[in-house]
Amino acid sequence: FPVKLAQAVGLSVFTPPLAALNDLNQPGDFKILKTWLLENVAKANLLVLSLEQLTLGGMIPARRVDDSLDEALKKLELLSHLKTLNPNLRILAFGVIVRVAHGNDPLEEKPYYSDYGDSLRAYSEAFDKFQRQNTREHEERLWQITKTLPNAILENWLKTRQRNFEMHKKALELTQASIIDHLCLTLDDTSTYGLASYDRRRLEARTDELKLWHKVDIYPGADEVPVTLLARSLQETPSKVYVRYSGINGATTGMKYEDRPAGELIKAHLRSAKCIQVDSLGEADFVLAVNTPTILQTEDRPDFLNVDTAARHLPEFVDFIGQCLNTNKPVSVADIAYPNGAEERFIKLLETLPLAHLSGFSGWNTAGNTLGSAIAMGVLSKQIKNEPLWAEILFNRFTDDYLYQTLVRNDVYKLFQQLDHFDLGDKKLEVETLVNQKIEPLALEFWQKHFASTGFSLQWKPAYLSWPRLFTGVFPFEVI
Repeated sequence: FPVKLAQAVGLSVFTPPLAALNDLNQPGDFKILKTWLLENVAKANLLVLSLEQLTLGGMIPARRVDDSLDEALKKLELLSHLKTLNPNLRILAFGVIVRVAHGNDPLEEKPYYSDYGDSLRAYSEAFDKFQRQNTREHEERLWQITKTLPNAILENWLKTRQRNFEMHKKALELTQASIIDHLCLTLDDTSTYGLASYDRRRLEARTDELKLWHKVDIYPGADEVPVTLLARSLQETPSKVYVRYSGINGATTGMKYEDRPAGELIKAHLRSAKCIQVDSLGEADFVLAVNTPTILQTEDRPDFLNVDTAARHLPEFVDFIGQCLNTNKPVSVADIAYPNGAEERFIKLLETLPLAHLSGFSGWNTAGNTLGSAIAMGVLSKQIKNEPLWAEILFNRFTDDYLYQTLVRNDVYKLFQQLDHFDLGDKKLEVETLVNQKIEPLALEFWQKHFASTGFSLQWKPAYLSWPRLFTGVFPFEVI
Protein backbone atom coordinates (compact mmCIF):
# COMPACT_ATOMS: atom_id res chain seq x y z
CA PHE A 1 0.00 0.00 0.00
CA PRO A 2 2.65 2.63 0.88
CA VAL A 3 4.84 1.60 -2.05
CA LYS A 4 2.00 1.88 -4.55
CA LEU A 5 0.86 5.20 -3.11
CA ALA A 6 4.38 6.56 -3.53
CA GLN A 7 4.60 5.25 -7.09
CA ALA A 8 1.19 6.71 -7.94
CA VAL A 9 2.46 10.21 -7.12
CA GLY A 10 5.59 9.71 -9.22
CA LEU A 11 8.22 8.72 -6.67
CA SER A 12 11.01 6.21 -7.22
CA VAL A 13 10.72 3.74 -4.36
CA PHE A 14 13.40 1.43 -3.02
CA THR A 15 12.40 -1.43 -0.73
CA PRO A 16 14.57 -3.98 1.09
CA PRO A 17 14.90 -7.59 -0.06
CA LEU A 18 12.22 -9.78 1.50
CA ALA A 19 14.92 -11.70 3.38
CA ALA A 20 15.64 -8.52 5.33
CA LEU A 21 12.05 -8.38 6.58
CA ASN A 22 10.17 -10.55 9.02
CA ASP A 23 7.88 -13.35 7.87
CA LEU A 24 5.11 -13.00 10.44
CA ASN A 25 6.88 -13.84 13.71
CA GLN A 26 10.21 -14.89 12.16
CA PRO A 27 12.63 -11.95 12.52
CA GLY A 28 14.13 -10.27 9.49
CA ASP A 29 17.87 -10.43 8.79
CA PHE A 30 19.60 -7.29 10.11
CA LYS A 31 22.79 -7.91 8.13
CA ILE A 32 20.87 -7.94 4.84
CA LEU A 33 18.90 -4.85 5.87
CA LYS A 34 22.07 -2.99 6.87
CA THR A 35 23.79 -3.83 3.60
CA TRP A 36 20.75 -2.67 1.64
CA LEU A 37 20.56 0.61 3.55
CA LEU A 38 24.24 1.35 2.99
CA GLU A 39 23.96 0.56 -0.71
CA ASN A 40 20.97 2.87 -1.24
CA VAL A 41 21.50 5.75 1.17
CA ALA A 42 23.47 7.95 -1.24
CA LYS A 43 20.72 8.05 -3.88
CA ALA A 44 17.78 8.61 -1.52
CA ASN A 45 16.32 11.79 -0.04
CA LEU A 46 13.77 10.13 2.25
CA LEU A 47 13.83 7.08 4.50
CA VAL A 48 10.60 5.86 6.09
CA LEU A 49 11.74 3.46 8.77
CA SER A 50 10.27 1.06 11.31
CA LEU A 51 12.40 1.13 14.46
CA GLU A 52 11.31 -2.41 15.33
CA GLN A 53 12.25 -3.69 11.87
CA LEU A 54 15.72 -2.21 12.22
CA THR A 55 16.46 -3.22 15.78
CA LEU A 56 14.39 -6.31 16.60
CA GLY A 57 13.52 -7.93 13.28
CA GLY A 58 9.99 -6.53 12.84
CA MET A 59 6.97 -5.27 14.76
CA ILE A 60 5.70 -8.77 15.60
CA PRO A 61 9.14 -10.24 16.43
CA ALA A 62 9.69 -7.21 18.71
CA ARG A 63 7.03 -8.69 21.00
CA ARG A 64 8.64 -12.13 21.00
CA VAL A 65 12.44 -12.07 20.72
CA ASP A 66 14.69 -11.89 23.80
CA ASP A 67 17.44 -9.77 22.21
CA SER A 68 19.13 -7.51 24.75
CA LEU A 69 18.69 -3.76 24.92
CA ASP A 70 22.39 -3.31 24.09
CA GLU A 71 21.93 -5.29 20.87
CA ALA A 72 18.93 -3.18 19.88
CA LEU A 73 20.65 0.13 20.64
CA LYS A 74 23.76 -0.89 18.70
CA LYS A 75 21.60 -1.48 15.61
CA LEU A 76 19.90 1.85 16.15
CA GLU A 77 23.30 3.55 15.84
CA LEU A 78 23.16 2.79 12.12
CA LEU A 79 20.84 5.78 11.67
CA SER A 80 23.58 8.22 12.72
CA HIS A 81 25.93 6.60 10.23
CA LEU A 82 23.36 6.91 7.43
CA LYS A 83 22.94 10.60 8.22
CA THR A 84 26.72 11.04 8.04
CA LEU A 85 26.86 9.36 4.65
CA ASN A 86 23.98 11.51 3.34
CA PRO A 87 23.39 14.67 5.41
CA ASN A 88 20.43 15.58 3.19
CA LEU A 89 18.59 12.35 3.96
CA ARG A 90 15.32 12.92 5.82
CA ILE A 91 14.60 10.07 8.23
CA LEU A 92 10.96 9.70 9.24
CA ALA A 93 10.80 6.90 11.79
CA PHE A 94 8.09 5.13 13.73
CA GLY A 95 8.02 2.77 16.68
CA VAL A 96 5.13 0.80 18.10
CA ILE A 97 4.51 0.71 21.84
CA VAL A 98 4.04 -2.97 22.63
CA ARG A 99 0.40 -3.96 22.67
CA VAL A 100 -1.32 -6.12 25.24
CA ALA A 101 -3.26 -8.49 22.99
CA HIS A 102 -6.79 -9.72 23.59
CA GLY A 103 -7.25 -13.43 24.30
CA ASN A 104 -4.87 -16.39 24.51
CA ASP A 105 -3.62 -16.40 20.90
CA PRO A 106 0.19 -16.88 20.86
CA LEU A 107 0.78 -16.56 17.09
CA GLU A 108 2.00 -12.95 17.33
CA GLU A 109 2.95 -13.02 21.00
CA LYS A 110 5.24 -14.92 23.35
CA PRO A 111 4.51 -18.68 23.26
CA TYR A 112 3.25 -18.61 26.85
CA TYR A 113 0.43 -16.31 25.73
CA SER A 114 -1.54 -19.47 24.84
CA ASP A 115 -1.94 -20.15 28.56
CA TYR A 116 -1.54 -16.75 30.17
CA GLY A 117 -2.73 -14.18 27.63
CA ASP A 118 -5.90 -13.25 29.49
CA SER A 119 -4.08 -13.14 32.82
CA LEU A 120 -1.34 -10.89 31.41
CA ARG A 121 -3.96 -8.53 30.05
CA ALA A 122 -5.72 -8.48 33.42
CA TYR A 123 -2.37 -7.73 35.09
CA SER A 124 -1.74 -4.93 32.58
CA GLU A 125 -5.04 -3.20 33.35
CA ALA A 126 -4.73 -3.68 37.11
CA PHE A 127 -1.18 -2.33 37.14
CA ASP A 128 -2.14 0.82 35.24
CA LYS A 129 -5.21 1.47 37.39
CA PHE A 130 -3.06 1.13 40.49
CA GLN A 131 -0.48 3.54 39.03
CA ARG A 132 -3.20 6.11 38.36
CA GLN A 133 -5.23 5.59 41.53
CA ASN A 134 -3.17 4.31 44.44
CA THR A 135 -6.06 2.77 46.37
CA ARG A 136 -6.23 -0.33 48.51
CA GLU A 137 -8.82 -1.82 46.16
CA HIS A 138 -6.56 -1.48 43.10
CA GLU A 139 -3.55 -2.74 45.05
CA GLU A 140 -5.46 -5.84 46.16
CA ARG A 141 -6.68 -6.50 42.62
CA LEU A 142 -3.12 -6.26 41.27
CA TRP A 143 -1.82 -8.57 43.97
CA GLN A 144 -4.49 -11.21 43.30
CA ILE A 145 -3.74 -11.28 39.57
CA THR A 146 0.02 -11.33 40.10
CA LYS A 147 -0.33 -14.49 42.19
CA THR A 148 -1.89 -16.29 39.20
CA LEU A 149 1.18 -15.67 37.00
CA PRO A 150 4.47 -17.59 37.26
CA ASN A 151 7.24 -15.16 38.24
CA ALA A 152 9.51 -16.19 35.35
CA ILE A 153 6.79 -15.51 32.76
CA LEU A 154 5.79 -12.15 34.20
CA GLU A 155 9.42 -11.04 34.50
CA ASN A 156 10.21 -12.08 30.92
CA TRP A 157 7.15 -10.30 29.56
CA LEU A 158 7.87 -7.09 31.44
CA LYS A 159 11.56 -7.20 30.49
CA THR A 160 10.62 -7.34 26.79
CA ARG A 161 8.32 -4.35 27.20
CA GLN A 162 10.96 -2.36 29.08
CA ARG A 163 13.60 -3.07 26.41
CA ASN A 164 11.33 -1.70 23.69
CA PHE A 165 10.47 1.31 25.85
CA GLU A 166 14.15 2.13 26.32
CA MET A 167 14.72 1.80 22.58
CA HIS A 168 11.93 4.32 21.99
CA LYS A 169 13.50 6.68 24.52
CA LYS A 170 16.76 6.48 22.57
CA ALA A 171 14.83 7.28 19.38
CA LEU A 172 13.57 10.45 21.08
CA GLU A 173 17.18 11.43 21.77
CA LEU A 174 18.08 10.79 18.12
CA THR A 175 15.19 13.05 17.17
CA GLN A 176 16.50 15.76 19.46
CA ALA A 177 19.89 15.39 17.74
CA SER A 178 18.20 15.77 14.31
CA ILE A 179 19.27 12.29 13.23
CA ILE A 180 15.56 11.44 13.02
CA ASP A 181 13.64 14.31 11.42
CA HIS A 182 10.20 13.23 12.62
CA LEU A 183 9.21 10.42 14.97
CA CYS A 184 5.88 8.68 15.50
CA LEU A 185 5.48 6.46 18.56
CA THR A 186 2.17 4.70 18.19
CA LEU A 187 0.01 2.39 20.28
CA ASP A 188 -1.12 -0.85 18.63
CA ASP A 189 -4.42 -2.39 19.79
CA THR A 190 -4.54 -0.32 22.95
CA SER A 191 -7.20 0.51 25.53
CA THR A 192 -7.95 3.10 28.19
CA TYR A 193 -6.08 1.21 30.91
CA GLY A 194 -3.01 -0.96 30.47
CA LEU A 195 0.75 -1.11 30.20
CA ALA A 196 0.68 0.44 26.71
CA SER A 197 -1.07 3.48 28.16
CA TYR A 198 1.45 3.52 31.02
CA ASP A 199 4.34 3.46 28.54
CA ARG A 200 2.67 6.19 26.48
CA ARG A 201 2.53 8.51 29.47
CA ARG A 202 6.20 7.90 30.26
CA LEU A 203 7.21 8.62 26.65
CA GLU A 204 5.06 11.75 26.64
CA ALA A 205 6.83 12.91 29.80
CA ARG A 206 10.23 12.35 28.17
CA THR A 207 9.05 14.29 25.12
CA ASP A 208 8.09 17.12 27.48
CA GLU A 209 11.56 17.09 29.01
CA LEU A 210 13.26 17.23 25.61
CA LYS A 211 10.83 19.89 24.30
CA LEU A 212 10.27 17.79 21.19
CA TRP A 213 6.56 17.99 20.43
CA HIS A 214 7.21 19.85 17.18
CA LYS A 215 9.01 16.74 15.87
CA VAL A 216 7.12 13.92 17.64
CA ASP A 217 3.64 12.40 17.55
CA ILE A 218 2.44 9.82 20.11
CA TYR A 219 -0.99 8.33 19.45
CA PRO A 220 -2.85 5.06 18.65
CA GLY A 221 -1.85 3.50 15.32
CA ALA A 222 0.54 0.97 13.79
CA ASP A 223 0.36 -0.62 10.33
CA GLU A 224 -0.79 2.57 8.58
CA VAL A 225 2.03 4.84 9.83
CA PRO A 226 4.24 4.46 6.72
CA VAL A 227 1.54 6.06 4.54
CA THR A 228 1.01 8.76 7.16
CA LEU A 229 4.71 9.64 7.05
CA LEU A 230 4.69 9.49 3.27
CA ALA A 231 1.86 12.02 3.19
CA ARG A 232 3.68 14.18 5.73
CA SER A 233 6.89 14.19 3.71
CA LEU A 234 5.23 15.37 0.48
CA GLN A 235 3.62 18.56 1.78
CA GLU A 236 5.31 21.94 1.98
CA THR A 237 2.32 23.42 3.80
CA PRO A 238 -0.30 21.50 5.80
CA SER A 239 -3.40 20.23 4.03
CA LYS A 240 -6.65 21.72 5.30
CA VAL A 241 -9.21 19.06 6.13
CA TYR A 242 -12.92 19.38 6.85
CA VAL A 243 -14.13 16.46 8.99
CA ARG A 244 -17.73 15.33 8.56
CA TYR A 245 -19.18 12.58 10.77
CA SER A 246 -22.05 10.25 9.93
CA GLY A 247 -23.84 11.06 13.20
CA ILE A 248 -24.23 13.80 15.78
CA ASN A 249 -22.17 11.86 18.34
CA GLY A 250 -19.38 11.08 15.89
CA ALA A 251 -16.50 12.82 17.65
CA THR A 252 -17.36 11.29 21.04
CA THR A 253 -17.84 7.67 19.98
CA GLY A 254 -15.58 5.08 21.58
CA MET A 255 -13.09 2.91 19.70
CA LYS A 256 -12.52 -0.74 20.58
CA TYR A 257 -8.74 -0.77 19.99
CA GLU A 258 -7.86 2.81 20.91
CA ASP A 259 -7.62 4.67 24.21
CA ARG A 260 -9.58 7.78 23.13
CA PRO A 261 -12.77 8.84 21.34
CA ALA A 262 -12.95 9.18 17.57
CA GLY A 263 -12.59 12.96 17.48
CA GLU A 264 -9.35 12.96 19.47
CA LEU A 265 -8.01 10.04 17.43
CA ILE A 266 -8.71 11.95 14.20
CA LYS A 267 -6.93 15.05 15.49
CA ALA A 268 -3.84 12.96 16.25
CA HIS A 269 -3.82 11.29 12.82
CA LEU A 270 -4.31 14.60 11.03
CA ARG A 271 -1.40 16.18 12.89
CA SER A 272 0.89 13.23 12.18
CA ALA A 273 0.13 13.51 8.46
CA LYS A 274 0.80 17.29 8.56
CA CYS A 275 -2.84 18.25 8.19
CA ILE A 276 -4.95 20.78 10.04
CA GLN A 277 -8.68 20.56 10.69
CA VAL A 278 -10.78 23.49 9.43
CA ASP A 279 -14.30 24.54 10.31
CA SER A 280 -15.77 25.22 6.88
CA LEU A 281 -16.14 23.16 3.77
CA GLY A 282 -15.10 26.01 1.52
CA GLU A 283 -11.58 26.39 2.92
CA ALA A 284 -10.82 22.66 2.92
CA ASP A 285 -8.40 20.98 0.52
CA PHE A 286 -10.37 17.79 1.02
CA VAL A 287 -13.15 16.33 3.14
CA LEU A 288 -12.59 13.44 5.54
CA ALA A 289 -16.00 11.74 5.73
CA VAL A 290 -16.00 9.47 8.79
CA ASN A 291 -18.61 6.79 9.39
CA THR A 292 -18.63 6.25 13.15
CA PRO A 293 -20.69 4.00 15.41
CA THR A 294 -23.50 5.50 17.48
CA ILE A 295 -21.80 4.93 20.84
CA LEU A 296 -18.98 2.39 20.67
CA GLN A 297 -17.20 0.13 18.19
CA THR A 298 -18.05 -3.54 18.57
CA GLU A 299 -17.01 -6.71 16.73
CA ASP A 300 -20.60 -8.02 16.64
CA ARG A 301 -22.51 -7.19 13.46
CA PRO A 302 -25.03 -5.76 13.76
CA ASP A 303 -24.95 -4.56 17.36
CA PHE A 304 -28.01 -2.33 17.55
CA LEU A 305 -27.11 -1.07 21.02
CA ASN A 306 -23.79 0.49 20.02
CA VAL A 307 -23.85 0.69 16.23
CA ASP A 308 -27.48 1.46 15.45
CA THR A 309 -28.31 4.08 12.80
CA ALA A 310 -30.84 6.07 14.82
CA ALA A 311 -28.23 8.66 15.85
CA ARG A 312 -26.43 8.66 12.50
CA HIS A 313 -28.69 9.11 9.50
CA LEU A 314 -26.66 7.25 6.89
CA PRO A 315 -28.73 8.29 3.84
CA GLU A 316 -28.11 11.97 4.65
CA PHE A 317 -24.40 11.27 5.21
CA VAL A 318 -24.15 9.58 1.81
CA ASP A 319 -26.08 12.47 0.25
CA PHE A 320 -23.44 14.84 1.64
CA ILE A 321 -20.63 12.76 0.13
CA GLY A 322 -22.50 12.79 -3.18
CA GLN A 323 -22.81 16.58 -3.04
CA CYS A 324 -19.06 16.86 -2.52
CA LEU A 325 -18.43 14.70 -5.58
CA ASN A 326 -20.93 16.68 -7.66
CA THR A 327 -19.14 19.94 -6.82
CA ASN A 328 -15.66 18.45 -7.32
CA LYS A 329 -14.75 18.79 -3.65
CA PRO A 330 -12.27 15.96 -2.93
CA VAL A 331 -13.59 13.54 -0.33
CA SER A 332 -11.90 10.59 1.35
CA VAL A 333 -14.09 8.14 3.27
CA ALA A 334 -13.04 6.47 6.53
CA ASP A 335 -15.42 3.76 7.75
CA ILE A 336 -14.79 3.09 11.46
CA ALA A 337 -18.30 2.00 12.48
CA TYR A 338 -16.89 -1.49 13.10
CA PRO A 339 -13.28 -2.71 13.34
CA ASN A 340 -11.94 -5.25 10.87
CA GLY A 341 -14.03 -4.38 7.84
CA ALA A 342 -16.45 -1.84 6.43
CA GLU A 343 -20.09 -1.56 7.46
CA GLU A 344 -22.31 -3.40 4.96
CA ARG A 345 -25.32 -1.09 5.30
CA PHE A 346 -23.16 1.99 4.75
CA ILE A 347 -21.42 0.57 1.69
CA LYS A 348 -24.73 -0.48 0.13
CA LEU A 349 -25.83 3.15 0.36
CA LEU A 350 -22.46 4.44 -0.80
CA GLU A 351 -22.72 2.29 -3.91
CA THR A 352 -25.30 4.73 -5.29
CA LEU A 353 -22.39 7.14 -5.87
CA PRO A 354 -19.58 7.09 -8.48
CA LEU A 355 -17.06 5.47 -6.15
CA ALA A 356 -14.14 5.76 -8.58
CA HIS A 357 -14.33 9.53 -8.08
CA LEU A 358 -13.54 9.33 -4.36
CA SER A 359 -10.16 10.67 -3.30
CA GLY A 360 -9.80 7.81 -0.87
CA PHE A 361 -11.55 5.00 0.97
CA SER A 362 -10.54 2.88 3.92
CA GLY A 363 -12.29 0.52 6.33
CA TRP A 364 -9.74 -2.01 7.56
CA ASN A 365 -8.72 -3.32 10.98
CA THR A 366 -8.49 -0.73 13.74
CA ALA A 367 -9.90 2.79 13.57
CA GLY A 368 -6.31 4.08 13.51
CA ASN A 369 -5.43 1.88 10.53
CA THR A 370 -8.48 3.15 8.67
CA LEU A 371 -8.10 6.84 9.51
CA GLY A 372 -4.40 7.04 8.70
CA SER A 373 -4.97 5.38 5.34
CA ALA A 374 -7.93 7.57 4.38
CA ILE A 375 -6.11 10.75 5.40
CA ALA A 376 -2.99 9.81 3.44
CA MET A 377 -5.07 9.10 0.34
CA GLY A 378 -6.83 12.44 0.74
CA VAL A 379 -3.49 14.24 0.90
CA LEU A 380 -1.81 12.37 -1.95
CA SER A 381 -4.83 12.42 -4.27
CA LYS A 382 -3.86 16.01 -5.15
CA GLN A 383 -0.52 14.80 -6.56
CA ILE A 384 -1.49 11.80 -8.72
CA LYS A 385 0.86 11.11 -11.64
CA ASN A 386 -0.29 7.56 -12.48
CA GLU A 387 -4.08 7.45 -12.84
CA PRO A 388 -4.43 3.67 -13.51
CA LEU A 389 -2.34 2.89 -10.44
CA TRP A 390 -4.45 5.22 -8.32
CA ALA A 391 -7.61 3.45 -9.53
CA GLU A 392 -5.94 0.15 -8.61
CA ILE A 393 -5.19 1.41 -5.10
CA LEU A 394 -8.72 2.68 -4.54
CA PHE A 395 -10.31 -0.48 -5.93
CA ASN A 396 -7.98 -2.59 -3.80
CA ARG A 397 -9.25 -0.86 -0.67
CA PHE A 398 -12.86 -1.70 -1.56
CA THR A 399 -11.84 -5.25 -2.47
CA ASP A 400 -9.95 -5.84 0.76
CA ASP A 401 -11.82 -3.72 3.31
CA TYR A 402 -15.35 -4.50 2.15
CA LEU A 403 -15.58 -7.47 -0.19
CA TYR A 404 -13.04 -9.56 1.72
CA GLN A 405 -13.01 -8.39 5.32
CA THR A 406 -16.74 -7.77 5.65
CA LEU A 407 -18.26 -10.37 3.31
CA VAL A 408 -16.00 -13.21 2.15
CA ARG A 409 -13.89 -13.69 5.26
CA ASN A 410 -16.97 -14.13 7.44
CA ASP A 411 -18.43 -16.68 5.01
CA VAL A 412 -15.20 -18.69 4.99
CA TYR A 413 -15.02 -18.54 8.80
CA LYS A 414 -18.39 -20.29 8.97
CA LEU A 415 -17.32 -23.03 6.55
CA PHE A 416 -14.11 -23.77 8.47
CA GLN A 417 -15.31 -23.37 12.03
CA GLN A 418 -13.31 -26.38 13.14
CA LEU A 419 -10.02 -24.73 12.13
CA ASP A 420 -7.88 -22.27 14.04
CA HIS A 421 -8.46 -19.17 11.93
CA PHE A 422 -5.10 -17.77 13.02
CA ASP A 423 -3.16 -20.92 12.09
CA LEU A 424 -4.63 -22.80 9.13
CA GLY A 425 -1.70 -25.21 8.90
CA ASP A 426 -1.88 -27.57 5.92
CA LYS A 427 -5.40 -26.28 5.06
CA LYS A 428 -4.01 -22.94 3.83
CA LEU A 429 -4.14 -23.85 0.12
CA GLU A 430 -7.68 -25.23 0.38
CA VAL A 431 -8.85 -22.10 2.17
CA GLU A 432 -7.09 -19.83 -0.32
CA THR A 433 -8.83 -21.57 -3.20
CA LEU A 434 -12.22 -21.01 -1.59
CA VAL A 435 -11.39 -17.36 -0.82
CA ASN A 436 -10.57 -16.71 -4.45
CA GLN A 437 -13.66 -18.55 -5.70
CA LYS A 438 -15.85 -16.36 -3.53
CA ILE A 439 -14.19 -13.00 -4.01
CA GLU A 440 -13.43 -13.05 -7.74
CA PRO A 441 -17.05 -12.75 -8.96
CA LEU A 442 -17.78 -10.09 -6.32
CA ALA A 443 -14.73 -8.07 -7.33
CA LEU A 444 -15.45 -8.30 -11.06
CA GLU A 445 -19.02 -7.18 -10.50
CA PHE A 446 -17.90 -4.30 -8.27
CA TRP A 447 -15.33 -3.20 -10.86
CA GLN A 448 -17.86 -3.28 -13.67
CA LYS A 449 -20.36 -1.26 -11.67
CA HIS A 450 -18.04 1.40 -10.26
CA PHE A 451 -14.70 1.47 -12.06
CA ALA A 452 -15.25 0.36 -15.66
CA SER A 453 -16.24 3.94 -16.49
CA THR A 454 -12.66 5.05 -15.80
CA GLY A 455 -11.65 3.50 -19.14
CA PHE A 456 -8.99 1.37 -17.44
CA SER A 457 -8.92 -2.43 -17.51
CA LEU A 458 -8.80 -4.81 -14.56
CA GLN A 459 -6.47 -7.80 -14.85
CA TRP A 460 -7.60 -10.13 -12.09
CA LYS A 461 -5.04 -12.42 -10.46
CA PRO A 462 -5.90 -15.06 -7.85
CA ALA A 463 -6.17 -13.86 -4.27
CA TYR A 464 -4.13 -15.54 -1.57
CA LEU A 465 -3.37 -15.31 2.15
CA SER A 466 -0.15 -13.59 3.18
CA TRP A 467 0.25 -15.96 6.14
CA PRO A 468 -1.52 -19.19 7.17
CA ARG A 469 -4.47 -17.32 8.65
CA LEU A 470 -7.67 -15.79 7.35
CA PHE A 471 -7.03 -12.39 8.86
CA THR A 472 -4.83 -11.02 6.06
CA GLY A 473 -5.75 -11.43 2.40
CA VAL A 474 -3.69 -10.33 -0.61
CA PHE A 475 -5.23 -9.18 -3.89
CA PRO A 476 -2.50 -8.86 -6.55
CA PHE A 477 -4.67 -7.71 -9.47
CA GLU A 478 -3.46 -4.95 -11.79
CA VAL A 479 -5.22 -2.02 -13.42
CA ILE A 480 -3.92 -0.84 -16.80
